[in-house]
Amino acid sequence: MKVDCLIVGSGLAGLCFAETLVQSGRSFAVISDDSQSASEVAGGLYNPLILKRFTLAFQAAVQLDYAMPFYEKVEQRLRRQFDYKQEVVRILHEPAEQNRWFEARDRKGYDRFMDEVLLENNTPQIKAPHKLARVLETGRLDTAAFRSAYREWLEAQGLLIQERFTYDRLEITPDVLRYGTIEASHIVFAEGFGLKQNPFFNHLPLQGSKGELLTIHAPELKEERVVKSSVFIIPLGNQHFRVGATYDNYNLNQETTDKAKDYLLSQLDKFLDTPYTVVDHVAGVRPSVSDRRPLVGQHQQHRNLWVLNGFGSRGVMIAPYASMALCQAIFEDKALPEELDIRRFALREQRRQGRK
Repeated sequence: MKVDCLIVGSGLAGLCFAETLVQSGRSFAVISDDSQSASEVAGGLYNPLILKRFTLAFQAAVQLDYAMPFYEKVEQRLRRQFDYKQEVVRILHEPAEQNRWFEARDRKGYDRFMDEVLLENNTPQIKAPHKLARVLETGRLDTAAFRSAYREWLEAQGLLIQERFTYDRLEITPDVLRYGTIEASHIVFAEGFGLKQNPFFNHLPLQGSKGELLTIHAPELKEERVVKSSVFIIPLGNQHFRVGATYDNYNLNQETTDKAKDYLLSQLDKFLDTPYTVVDHVAGVRPSVSDRRPLVGQHQQHRNLWVLNGFGSRGVMIAPYASMALCQAIFEDKALPEELDIRRFALREQRRQGRK
């Protein structure tokens, strides 16, 4: 098989890059062993606002403007729905938070995403005495369904190789890469936290953040919005709700813990006043970076090796935009935005040394 690009990894990053190649008319194959589960256990929210501090997420407007039509094209082609428009409301805990909401809304570009009217709480099971603040242009991508449907399509096209990628089997020359029976002009590593084992890119400052989520059944809770307090609840239908999430930077495994479960339930009980039962508990490791920016770019020595990683908890928003930028860098020789480019770390060090 000869392809323009071999993609290693079939999480959200790898599949969004695959779709970018589809929309660009490029040939590819995907190899994956399903060892990383962050996309499977993600909440899937896309929300332009960091609700703890009422600040806009990195390039929120640019990312949303690109991501929404991107996912719509995937839905149309696969004839499946993954994108569910859902309001996100933030419980305001005191009058001072109401003031901070409006102060933030006065900043340039913020009024697009922050409702000017605070909402009364009309859901008896939710405790919110100081009203609710509504974020605009929000929703949920069902990442598990997206991944399952996309992998089915890849299998039907003969483009999915389900096996562990073995790095020492990769033959690298300036013009072509060979991996078994595959010849590729380029390879993109989109391995999530598995990048830590990648000998070509494991020098990058990829961190991990383990996240755990619960699914509850709350038969009396009539709420269709995503509600955010110290944790969020996401309606899934049939009175089932996802509750999350935790952030653990030390125990980087995919095992669920009683500690995380107890924390989520204690926070949930602060604002939810209705009987419920826990029906599921999952965990995964998010690939994150200290500066909260993705890892996108080219290997310094092997110019046909590339990386796409480090989306953290906002992968649904970032992945399409970062995939587009990487595709343009590979096939159009267009410079990556410095905020995404892995070369930023070396540039920062050079600037730091220059100031000494």
